[in-house]
Amino acid sequence: MQDEKAFIAELLNPETQNNAFRQLVSQYSRPLYSHIRNIVLDHDDANDVLQNTFIKVFRNLSNFKGESKLFSWIYRIATNEALTFITQKAKKAGISNEEVLEKQAQELHADNYFDGDEIQLKLQKAVAKLPEKQQLVFKMRYFEEMKYEDISEILDTSVGALKASYHHASKKIEDYLNND
Repeated sequence: MQDEKAFIAELLNPETQNNAFRQLVSQYSRPLYSHIRNIVLDHDDANDVLQNTFIKVFRNLSNFKGESKLFSWIYRIATNEALTFITQKAKKAGISNEEVLEKQAQELHADNYFDGDEIQLKLQKAVAKLPEKQQLVFKMRYFEEMKYEDISEILDTSVGALKASYHHASKKIEDYLNND
């Protein structure tokens, strides 16, 4: 994609906005789907959240000030949409967010779109037992191989705190897998 400032200008210009937004959707759909899927675990839920994310991005383009990278801004919206989705699902079911994710992890083996093996399933179950922040950090770092600096911008947390969260998450996962 061309220079980000020029692209943002196209996104904000009513004459070029639709074409630029199509380009944005084309570029970000696959990585955002993966990011959201890592959080919500279910394929259909991930598609719903992805759609909501793009709607929110489009509606809020005029609020984007360029203080962060476009990538970080979009990922922050996607992350918040995914977490809101889980919270709403938990409220409807009368259970905690953690219970929703544990249930989703238990059902992954039946998901036609999940292509992992037994080890992947065990790892997903272990991750689902982590506190929300540790889950996010672990998933973004381990599954998406994001740099701490990018995660820091998306989650608005210091790199040091993220490294500590990742370390604690890894230790808990290791303990879970060793005791399983």
